[in-house]
Amino acid sequence: MSLSLTRRGGCEQSLLQAILQARPARLVYVSCNPATLAKDCETLLRGGYQIEWVQPVNMFPQMTHVECCVSLVRKH
Repeated sequence: MSLSLTRRGGCEQSLLQAILQARPARLVYVSCNPATLAKDCETLLRGGYQIEWVQPVNMFPQMTHVECCVSLVRKH
């Protein structure tokens, strides 16, 4: 099984399911697309995670684009 990212399309469902099955205590998701980040976080939230913090990062100040970092922790 291939666990990869699609170009700016967020995570493949197989990757999200593998994460949910592995049940890591904490994960950090870095995204260049806030829309797909929200979609993938919704899956992780339904799978038992909660968002601890979100940090936008402006790596390219001359552009309107931002990267987003999200820390998710598994609910106990």
